[in-house]
Amino acid sequence: MVDLVWLIPALPLAGFVLLVLAGRRMGEPFAGWLATAMVAASFVVSVIVFFGLRNEPGHVFTQTLFEWIPAGDFHVDVGIYLDALSMTMVLFVTGVAALIHLYSIGYMHGDPRFPKFFLYLNLFVFSMLVLVLGDNLVLTFLGWEGVGACSYFLISFWFEDEANASAGKKAFITNRVGDWGFMIGIFATFFAFGSVTYARFLPLAPGLAATTATFIVLMLFVGAIGKSAQIPLYIWLPDAMAGPTPVSALIHAATMVTAGVYVLCRVNPLIASAYDWVPSVIAWVGVGTALFAATIATSQYDIKKVLAYSTISQIGYMFLAVGVGAYWAAIFHMVTHAFFKALLFLGAGSFIHGMHGEQDMRWMGALRKLMPVTSVAFIVGWLAIAGVPPFSGFWSKDEILTYALADNPGLYVIGLFTALLTAYYMSRQVFMVLYGDARWSASSKAEAEAKARAASAGAGEAKVSAADGPPAGAVEEDVASRFPEGFRPHESPWTMTVPLVVLAVLAAIAGVLNLPFPDSLHVLEHWLEPVFVLGHPAELTYSDLSIVGLLLVSTAVALAGIGIAAAVFLKHRIDARRVEPAVLQNAWYVDSSIAAFMGGPGYELADGTATADRLVVDGAVNGIGRATRWTAARARYLQSGFVRAYALMVAVGAVLLGAWVLTKVAAW
Repeated sequence: MVDLVWLIPALPLAGFVLLVLAGRRMGEPFAGWLATAMVAASFVVSVIVFFGLRNEPGHVFTQTLFEWIPAGDFHVDVGIYLDALSMTMVLFVTGVAALIHLYSIGYMHGDPRFPKFFLYLNLFVFSMLVLVLGDNLVLTFLGWEGVGACSYFLISFWFEDEANASAGKKAFITNRVGDWGFMIGIFATFFAFGSVTYARFLPLAPGLAATTATFIVLMLFVGAIGKSAQIPLYIWLPDAMAGPTPVSALIHAATMVTAGVYVLCRVNPLIASAYDWVPSVIAWVGVGTALFAATIATSQYDIKKVLAYSTISQIGYMFLAVGVGAYWAAIFHMVTHAFFKALLFLGAGSFIHGMHGEQDMRWMGALRKLMPVTSVAFIVGWLAIAGVPPFSGFWSKDEILTYALADNPGLYVIGLFTALLTAYYMSRQVFMVLYGDARWSASSKAEAEAKARAASAGAGEAKVSAADGPPAGAVEEDVASRFPEGFRPHESPWTMTVPLVVLAVLAAIAGVLNLPFPDSLHVLEHWLEPVFVLGHPAELTYSDLSIVGLLLVSTAVALAGIGIAAAVFLKHRIDARRVEPAVLQNAWYVDSSIAAFMGGPGYELADGTATADRLVVDGAVNGIGRATRWTAARARYLQSGFVRAYALMVAVGAVLLGAWVLTKVAAW
């Protein structure tokens, strides 16, 4: 059965080719159903291959498809390396992607470029599968660049809007910075081992010099920072929300941003051979990014922006796990995150669909009664990411925090505080969208304004939160101008709600993959153990009682975050404006500062560099060319083409030569 592994990437590729050739003729919805069927078939094959891999020695299977680059000592094949790590990735990538494809059929209904959207989706999934199944760094890099290109196509899919086009370019260019590091890492790996094939160089990693291993790991880490949107290359991901919501779900949950974590886990033997401070750098960058992004998420109003910063924060947890040596914990959280983040994004897309494209949460509210299926599913995703037991996010996040405490208490404290912020900002989102007043209703808006005026005049007892409505005087005409006449939010079609229900179930129960005790329930850890045996993974010495205590602390923190959000956005005991300062609403002004620099001093610097290049570098080259041309122009007069001129030159030369000889003879 495991020999069928080549079909896993081949099926989405076949879907892409068919849509290129006949997508327009298929039209809507058949193009969508074809793309969905191809990815669903890939998932079915993945399940079959999974059972076959269990019978392979060491749970490892390799398959060479064809020779790709034979260039002297540099030899690269197109081959598949299937082990427990890549198998785990393949299962959730194809499974979640299939649900996103199905959801997209309903979400993209009526779009004039419907077939092209699914063409890009199939290519995206194919690229991600090449990334995780490739048996060498070059093939991984091919998939790496493939998901980068597809993200550009999909983020800027609605390119008629300049903001969408700019967001796509921003994602593409920012990732090029990280890709530079990845390429240098590939080159250094070949120079160090003479091969870039995982099965050849990873077993040799324990004997590698620490300096060389450190350089390779740091270069690959730069690539991972770019692709997985960590500090300082995170700035592209929030803007990636410009694309259709299924794209956001695919990028954030199942594909692109997990690629960096995958690569670091794959090269774990190199991390073990590097200097001791290298894993610490990875851990601190991860936990720092997690905290930084979580603070921003607490004050965003765009429903997708909140989830975008949440993704940056959650990927930070995975980097933290890699840094402390808990590689399986990183993969565990990657799997659970794929379920609940896909659920949250698709749920947000369903709300946007039901609200006729509205994304500002201040215009939402009271949607739980009108969109019950989406609301219940979204609540499951909320409880999972907030870390409420027994939902999946609780188990995976606490696993990371436990290993962080064993490595460095400082990492644990920051990670725990980030968990508090996570529970707070996700609860804030749920309360603003599902509860409170129906702020999309004109009568409700007028009532909210009356409350605000009464409170400001001291006539009301309750403080009015920013969640009570958009700023700057929302009145009936504001609602009328924002929503069509007779507007009423509605539930999404079954193609959108079925994936939500499936993902809600997975987000609720996926924690059983790796429960903390007894040891027999560490299913995912034991499955992945052979992959990380050379990487000296972390080990815990805590008793079961100590782990129970840590679980209780995590539960209390999650409930505290939910309680604080309820006090602000349900009970209105705290004015939300006090806890949502402008600095957080503007994302610590990092993005705007970069934009200001690039548009001001950065532009001048680039212009000055171009001028120096034109005048100095090009000037020197062009000057040599002009001098050569001037000399040649003067010298060509000597080549007149007349025989008498040449005879005269010979005579003059003979006379001069004779005179020189006579001078020498006289002197002798």
